[in-house]
Amino acid sequence: MPTSLVLTVLGEDRPGLVEALAHIIAAHEGNWVESRMAQLAGQFAGILRTSVPDGNAAALLTALQGLATHGLQVVVTRSTTDAPTPEARWLTLDLVGNDHLGIIRDLAHTLAQRGINIDELQTACTSAPMTGGMLFKATARLRVPQEVAVTDLQTALEQLAHDLMVDITLEGLPVSL
Repeated sequence: MPTSLVLTVLGEDRPGLVEALAHIIAAHEGNWVESRMAQLAGQFAGILRTSVPDGNAAALLTALQGLATHGLQVVVTRSTTDAPTPEARWLTLDLVGNDHLGIIRDLAHTLAQRGINIDELQTACTSAPMTGGMLFKATARLRVPQEVAVTDLQTALEQLAHDLMVDITLEGLPVSL
């Protein structure tokens, strides 16, 4: 049975980092299953999941730690399960507004209070052409438990949008709402 590993990777961005990771994984008969990677403030940051034959896992871990000599920090965690996600609705949340402190804190709090998981989150600050200030944008993929009433979620997000002075939209809602 293969071993599933989740890797987080961080280092100064430069060409060849993904190639180095892919080479080591392939050399140990590992399969690159899924990943998210980005360059942020001159740093390469990534998370990936790989599957490797049990007999090769220890050697792969050793080889990955060797990347530290090239300035790449790798943290590896063995995944205990690929359990299916419990029954949930999947929604996409988009948020746009003038940048200020606490937007993600308040959004995360509102969602966590309702047992909603943020499976993916992307944020960015960009120049707001009309005002000269900074515009904050966020997109989140949410896993909403079936027992959470979508109308209650909408009401809470409308109140949050008002409090934060941002626009929040949800996609993936049933047409009947």
